Amino acid sequence: MKKKVVSLVLVSMMTASLFTGCLSSKQAPATKEEPKQEAKQEAKQEQKAEVKKDAKIIKISNGINEQHPAYLGSKEFERIVEEKTDGRYDIQVYANAQLGDDVKATQDVKMGTLEMVVTSASPLTGMAKEFMVFDLPFIVPNTKAADAIFDGPVGKKIGDTLDSKGIHLLAYYENGFRNLTNSAKEVKSPEDVKGLKIRTMENPIHLAAWKAMGANPTPMPFSEVFTAMQQHTIDGQENPVPTINLNKFYEVQKYMTMTGHVYGPHIMLISGKLWESLSDEDKKIFEEAAQESAKLNRAKNREMSESMVADLKAAGMTVTELTPEQQKAFQDAVQPVYTQFENEIGKELIAEFKAAIEAAK
Repeated sequence: MKKKVVSLVLVSMMTASLFTGCLSSKQAPATKEEPKQEAKQEAKQEQKAEVKKDAKIIKISNGINEQHPAYLGSKEFERIVEEKTDGRYDIQVYANAQLGDDVKATQDVKMGTLEMVVTSASPLTGMAKEFMVFDLPFIVPNTKAADAIFDGPVGKKIGDTLDSKGIHLLAYYENGFRNLTNSAKEVKSPEDVKGLKIRTMENPIHLAAWKAMGANPTPMPFSEVFTAMQQHTIDGQENPVPTINLNKFYEVQKYMTMTGHVYGPHIMLISGKLWESLSDEDKKIFEEAAQESAKLNRAKNREMSESMVADLKAAGMTVTELTPEQQKAFQDAVQPVYTQFENEIGKELIAEFKAAIEAAK
């Protein structure tokens, strides 16, 4: 009797095993149809497992969220460096200002207490005035001109000024063209801007430009902007389309005007102390990884800048495209800003900047 019971149990177990195997074989092809993003994440996890136990940890600070092109570019840098160094470096990318806002993180990189940061140009203007040229309103007309600056001698000249300040520039990412949003009214001219309380970065050129247009510029950390708009402490802000959409500003802002008044880079920086400690071989790997990640960043940013305008409209925002005549009215309004800052930035650098843009046409 016991033998019969044992036999029945064994038969049952074998049947279940075969049945499970059939199910597994039928389900296997589904893994080939997984989204590419999931496949990339799995590949990344496998790669991360190869990081050596004694790998040198390098933290990269980002002030934006995990969907932003600057973060995605940083993750691509992580992938390439870890792969090409066989896991000798453990690159850790942080988002949402977890390691501090751009100003603090950049200062920490300068002091050598943080390894890397991807930041806007503004925190750099206090230590290298040359970076102020990026903040001149309407100086960069399009992305082709931006690439000519970033990847040419002018971009290198500006970046090299940081080496004596304890920071090394690895790559120019793209933040993009800044556009105005507000909750009060549709803006089509500088006259419409008058009296609006607009959040800006702590940047003298940005402040001067908005004052020239009649606005009331109000500097504050980016992390406080959504709440300030929600509570109507401020009327609006200005940022590139991906930043506006990914941070859901459409929930507290009704109007967006495609002013494109400033084209800003995001800049990948590494501590000078760390940079000098790297071997020549590793320096080359880091530089190549930075440039490759910059290509991904710029492509993603430009893709989002186009597609997300439709998303903002669908979310209920009124999006205003300016005519050439309306655009010129804004450009004319901020011309005094050039005169105000040309000596501080350097007339020669501004001329070189403009010449590089003209040659890219």
